Formats: sequence, structure tokens, C-alpha cells
Amino acid sequence: MSQRFLILSGPVLQRILARMAHEIAEANEDSTRVALVGIQRGGVQLARRLAARLAEIWGHPVPVGELDVSLHRDDLDQRVAPDIQPTVIPFDVTDRTVVLVDDVLFSGRTIRAAMDALNDFGRPRRIQLAALIDRGHRELPIKADFVGKNIPTSPAERIEVVLSESGTEDAVYLERP
Repeated sequence: MSQRFLILSGPVLQRILARMAHEIAEANEDSTRVALVGIQRGGVQLARRLAARLAEIWGHPVPVGELDVSLHRDDLDQRVAPDIQPTVIPFDVTDRTVVLVDDVLFSGRTIRAAMDALNDFGRPRRIQLAALIDRGHRELPIKADFVGKNIPTSPAERIEVVLSESGTEDAVYLERP
């Protein structure tokens, strides 16, 4: 039977997102060329939240897109059937700074797939990565530019990010087998 531990409560998660938004703002002087793209599933709501905070900081709306990477993954042949989610990028990514947003950074393979998928929509000037949780165990040379919290885990453990948009309170859990 697995064990589940609360590692981030809702208020802590909100403070982390506020800090991440300020870090993104500080790193991007030309705020009018920045767009956020949330990786389906967990990154989409986080991208929307970060965009709302950035809009408060910068005083103008920040474009937000949603990206499904299912068909760009390198393990597609090992899955029964990909669970395809919508990809909606309502802006031109060409010559923009695109901040990819994901909930948990683990092996780096999802991010590699996201960069491949993003290139189908144009050529960004720069791609940055924002991850709420970085749990280590990279298999590819990928590093987040903006990290909410580093949480070292074993490969057998699992991180679950629960957001209020799903009908419950914000929380991050560590699950041990």
C-alpha cells in the first residue's frame, strides 16, 4: 500500500507561483514578446495562473497557449494509445520568447517532446522552461530556467500536483510505494 504525504499546501503553492512570475518578469525585459505555453495536462492551469500574475506585473495581457506532446514523445511505440489533449496556440510563436510551463520536471523527455511540438508552430526567438516541481533524475540535458521547488525523489516515488481548477484545494503530494 502506498503512502501519500502533503509537501506543498495551497498557500505555499500560491507564494511559489508569485515568486516564479517575478523571476520570469525579471528575466524578460521585452514583456510584449513573451508568451506562455502550458504542457498538457498539468502545465496548462499553471501557465494560466502565471500569465495572470505577469499581467499584473507588466500591466498588459500575456498570451497563453496549450500544447499536447503525445505524438512527439520518443516512447510512443511503448504506449497502448496516446491520450491526446487539445493543442491551442492562438498566437504566432515566431520571434517570441516562449516560456514552456509544466507541473513536474523529471526525466526531461516531455520537455524535449514539447520543444519538438512547439517548432511545428514556428521558430521562437528563445524558449525558457518553468517547472513547479523539479524532482531530478534527468535523462536528457534539460534544466528549468524557473523552478518552484526542488524535491529530490527516488525513481519509484511519484509527485502529484492537484489544482483547484479540478474541484479540490491546491496541493502537492509525494506518493511512496
